[in-house]
Amino acid sequence: MESSFQMSQRNLKIKIVAADSLFKRDVFRMPDPFVVITVNGEQTHTTAAAKRTLNPFWNESFYLTVNDSSVLTLQVFDQRKWKKDRNQGFLGVVNLPITQVFPNLTNGGEELLALELKKSNSNEPISGKISFTLDLSGTTITDVASQMQQLQLGRVPKPTDPPEETVGSSSQARILSSVEDSFGPLPAGWERRVDDMGRTYYIDHNTRTTTWHRPRTATSSEQQETVNREREQLNSRTLPERPTSTESLPNNTANLGPLPAGWEQRYTPEGRAYFVDHTTRTTTWLDPRRLQPAVSTTAINPGQASSQLALAQQQSAATLGPLPSGWEMRVTNTGRIYFVDHNAKITTWDDPRLPSAVDQNVPQYKRDFRRKLVYFRSQPAMRPAPGQVHVVVRRDHIFEDSFSEIMRYPAAELKKRIMIKFQGEEGLDYGGLSREFFFLISHEMFNPFYGLFEYSAHDNYTLQINPHSAINPEHLTYFKFIGRMVGLAIFHQRFLDAFFVTAFYKLMLKKKISIKDMESVDADLFRSLNWTLENSIEGVLDLTFTVDDEHFGKHLEIELKEGGKDIPVTDENKAEYVQLVIEWRIAKRVEEQMTAFADGFYEFVPRELINVFDERELELLIGGISEIDIEDWKKHTDYRGYKEDDPIIQAFWENVKGWDSEKKSRLLQFVTGTSRIPVNGFKDLQGSDGPRRFTIEKTGDTKALPKSHTCFNRLDLPPYEKMDVMIAKLTLAIEETMGFTQE
Repeated sequence: MESSFQMSQRNLKIKIVAADSLFKRDVFRMPDPFVVITVNGEQTHTTAAAKRTLNPFWNESFYLTVNDSSVLTLQVFDQRKWKKDRNQGFLGVVNLPITQVFPNLTNGGEELLALELKKSNSNEPISGKISFTLDLSGTTITDVASQMQQLQLGRVPKPTDPPEETVGSSSQARILSSVEDSFGPLPAGWERRVDDMGRTYYIDHNTRTTTWHRPRTATSSEQQETVNREREQLNSRTLPERPTSTESLPNNTANLGPLPAGWEQRYTPEGRAYFVDHTTRTTTWLDPRRLQPAVSTTAINPGQASSQLALAQQQSAATLGPLPSGWEMRVTNTGRIYFVDHNAKITTWDDPRLPSAVDQNVPQYKRDFRRKLVYFRSQPAMRPAPGQVHVVVRRDHIFEDSFSEIMRYPAAELKKRIMIKFQGEEGLDYGGLSREFFFLISHEMFNPFYGLFEYSAHDNYTLQINPHSAINPEHLTYFKFIGRMVGLAIFHQRFLDAFFVTAFYKLMLKKKISIKDMESVDADLFRSLNWTLENSIEGVLDLTFTVDDEHFGKHLEIELKEGGKDIPVTDENKAEYVQLVIEWRIAKRVEEQMTAFADGFYEFVPRELINVFDERELELLIGGISEIDIEDWKKHTDYRGYKEDDPIIQAFWENVKGWDSEKKSRLLQFVTGTSRIPVNGFKDLQGSDGPRRFTIEKTGDTKALPKSHTCFNRLDLPPYEKMDVMIAKLTLAIEETMGFTQE
């Protein structure tokens, strides 16, 4: 027996690689996981603790002595809790009899295992897997440290910086790039990556999908068919435009000069002029040119102020009648009229007499993308300059050539008509070549392959800035170039085949970021912050005004405000803490990139003009409005609580079918977060956790508006009894709300 035991003893090398999707016991704090390795309760070894993560990476090796009866045990603990009490912090265990793996190990080489973590004696919930390798021969698998660190950082390898894989013998090993593997080169547009469990997967940047299976080499006709579908989809996009009624009406105020920035003159059906202030989203009968000096930042003396106030009081009283009781009209030292409510002791820019009782047909400010677009494109700053500018590019080097061409011209030159020429191709640009140019360059600029942008947490076809784009030392120059290209597309009325997270459009408009915007950026953090706001954290969470970040493998503690590490988060100040976390996560980390982008963008589109639009409308302005196939939409819709033949569902689709393209796109934006339709239709719609069909759920109060859950592509539609009420509330939700009916 003794000799038999000695014969079965082996020296075993184990490498603890990583764990994935560990259970999060604390609502907000991430665990500090580490692994304890034992054989039959002896030969104890431990890894270092990974800091604040549910997907830890260790890549540490240990040597053990095992025999046929040995049981290898791997236990995962949270070091933060384990230090306080050895009975706490348990995150899962794996018990592996060596006899189960000996047959594979004795054949030589290394065995990679990824096993589910199990519960111990307690009933605490456990989740996730642990990945490790076993080796009897002393050889090791390829070190995946750099790849997994890149994945945890959200870094996308550039073509010159791929995840490493080797082929051949150890003496003649060759490192493979990310566009090939041991079987040879991948098809065009495909990339090989390794996940945090060491598994290889493939990304198709052509269709923005992922798969575990190695792609077969597509024929040139299949690749061309995919590109043609995308090109056809982009070319079919439009924007709603119509002649404005002001063209046929006389302008009796031409001698007053142009309206202030953000203002537009319109007319009622009766022909009466009124004015729209897109900045404050209000309307007024009063011509702002009569109430304010042309340069509102210039101070006026008391005599001028008194004269201007008297004129404004006289004109407004004649038009609107006297102010309500307790109200007073005043003027600032720059000549701007404002109102004082002595009853409530408040001041406001808005005239309390508007909307006016004098005329019940006064148009109210509302979201009107069509009219905004006409106003936007009619402004002098958006008119092309006379002349032409010639841009020559090669199709197979369009990113490099476009960068060189666009960055060498001053903005004034590029405001002329752009004439595109593809090198080696004959043809004159009457619009088709420039559309082709913007289609091709948008596929290159925003390709995550280059590390400047990355896919959102919501899906794999909306984009956000990669906070680690600094891996490319010239990244800010590229962001300015991209800003120029987006501005040029808007200026020359071309569309880009690119869609971004809502927060990106808000940053372009300099709008305040809200917690809702976090959902598409970091879904887990969004849920944690929501929980923090909705529950008491006293004695539950031990937080300070700091956040943790990793920068190329280096752990950093960032103060959200001065002295933040010494300021505890309480129920009283948690709202401020949450807002600071959101601003840091979404805006501060990409502040340099966004500034460079804005520098290029505002060369062609003035800031005061683009602010006429909101973030949803800006998406439509950049990407256009697609023609939506309602039958395909219906075919790939799921129902919860409803049936397809229910009257409310029938009425829903019947009304949506009759809507114009803009309104259909707004519904799609409201429910999914973007107006983009996957190339292969609604069957490829994505959610935050993979493929998610469009879903209509029966839930909610019939007095409330419908709600949406963009992470799950779900519309919560209350069971309204009257169909006209349902349509009215749905229309109000998708056109007038800005997030409070979304979750």
